[in-house]
Formats: sequence, C-alpha cells, structure tokens
Amino acid sequence: MTPEISLSAGALSKSYVVQNIRTQALSDVSLTLHPGELSLISGPSGCGKSTLLSLMSGLSRPDQGWVHALGVDLGRLDDAKRDAFRLAHCGFVFQGFNLFPALNALEQVQIVLDYQGVPHSQAQRGAARALEMVGLGHRRHLRPAELSGGEKQRVAIARAIVKRPRLLFADEPTSALDSTNGAAVTDLLREIAHRSSAIVVCVSHDPRLIARADRVLEMEDGRLRHDRRGRSGLSFKEISP
Repeated sequence: MTPEISLSAGALSKSYVVQNIRTQALSDVSLTLHPGELSLISGPSGCGKSTLLSLMSGLSRPDQGWVHALGVDLGRLDDAKRDAFRLAHCGFVFQGFNLFPALNALEQVQIVLDYQGVPHSQAQRGAARALEMVGLGHRRHLRPAELSGGEKQRVAIARAIVKRPRLLFADEPTSALDSTNGAAVTDLLREIAHRSSAIVVCVSHDPRLIARADRVLEMEDGRLRHDRRGRSGLSFKEISP
C-alpha cells in the first residue's frame, strides 16, 4: 500500500492539564490505516481512543510524534492549512448527530456543498444522491424532529460523504442508537469504505461493532494493545506494552 493513500501515525503522545493535574491521554501509539476498510478503534471510556481520532484527523496536535494523511505531514501545516485539508479530504460523523433543527434532511446535506461554493442546483443533486446512498431519499423533506435516531445518524453520514471524502472519521456513531440501528449504521460505514475505497475510522466502546469491522484496534490506558482483523479473524497482532 503506497503512503500517499494511507493514514499513518508514529509514536503519538498527548497529555492534558486540568486544574494543574496532567493526564497522559496517549502514549507512543503507531499505526497505519488503509483505504477500503472500516477500522474500529475500541476500548473502555478514557482509554485514549477519541484523542487518537482527534490527532489523526488533524483536529488537534500531538505533543510528540507525527501523522501522515494521504501523503501530507499534518504536523507541518499551520492551522489554516490543516482546516483546508480537512475541508477538502475529511468527513466527520459524531454521536450527537449535530443537525440543524430548522433544516430538512436535504438541506442538512446540501449545506456542506453550499459552503464549498458548489452551484445550488448541483449541490441539491449531490445532496439527493447522498441521501439515496444511505436509504433516505424518500425522507429528504423531513426535519430532525420528524426522524428517528437511526435516520438522524444516516443524515449525518450523508452529510459527511456528500463531498466524497477520502478520509471518514466517526466518533461513537452508535452510542445513541438501539442495537438494530447501531448495526445498520455500522454496516453502512463498512459499505462506504468498500464502495468508495475511503479510509473509514470508527471510534467506539460498543462491543457489538467488533464483528462488523474489517480491522479492530484495541486500546487501553492510552496505548494500542491489540491489532487484528475483524470479520475474517485471519491475523492477530499483540502489541507489547
């Protein structure tokens, strides 16, 4: 796999200071993620998985280590250039949906393309296609209050993929969903990875997602402990503490 189409991190460390108390959130984490796979970063709350996602997506900077995304060293970019990189190449899905109450599903998705300066009619068609991809074409006229939790998350996924990002990051996307909708959303993320050859990274402590991921990276106490294939179970790597 060539470096230009991968997402790699080396020796990442990150700590936070709250009320003069320093907490080590991440310690010496290295990994490489590839296109066409749903990679699940799992582990208990507070293990560092969301911090790792933040660093690998360029939302924050490590204290030590490096992140190379699509051949770009994110550490060499200033804040404005990292923002531009995320706008061009990254999509994000969060547990809280982050939908606008006054906008219908089509408008929720279209706003991303509007922000990028895509002409209105083209943006509208693109938003409609994205909603069709997640099975919500027939619900495009509904506002968040009229949608179920699973449907809201599908709208959020459509919004994340409408610009066809090469990197898709999902932080606890099933935490607000029941088991049926959680499984459906996870299968959708995996399908997006396979269909578009995107690098899809999902952070979750939900054990039900493990069987649906292509690759599972298990974290504990800020370190990467296990790295194994998901569904196939063909390979397993234990990482030394």
